[in-house]
Amino acid sequence: MKDATIDYVLRATWQAVARMYNEQAKTFDSTMAVGFTLLSIDPKTGTPSTALGPKMGMEATSLSRILKSIEDKGLIKRKPNPKDGRGVLIHLTDFGLEKRKDSKDVVLRFNEVVRAHVTDEKLDCFYEVMETINKLVAEKNIYK
Repeated sequence: MKDATIDYVLRATWQAVARMYNEQAKTFDSTMAVGFTLLSIDPKTGTPSTALGPKMGMEATSLSRILKSIEDKGLIKRKPNPKDGRGVLIHLTDFGLEKRKDSKDVVLRFNEVVRAHVTDEKLDCFYEVMETINKLVAEKNIYK
């Protein structure tokens, strides 16, 4: 893998992780996108619908489809935002909280297994590299 580009390793690894998460999500009659959405919603105070897309790095149209789907399944409910009359807060239902816990357990299990196989020192290096890549991209320092 050392001969592969950084981009290739990032994409291939993320695709493998996404497949793994989708396989696990199927066991809960769900998808990775639904689990990720549930994990992105504050379980106590809800999350403004306008903040959810940027928080998840998703386009509004894709997020709208997911929100409609999980609302139809009874996982969320929309309530007016008391701080902004024009806005909507997305809240988890009791069923949504259960499914969020399932998603959280899957993510924590993944982290637990990786941490059991990778030293803290190597993980620190991984996080440092990811932070550098994110910073380079965010600051538009790749293609000027």
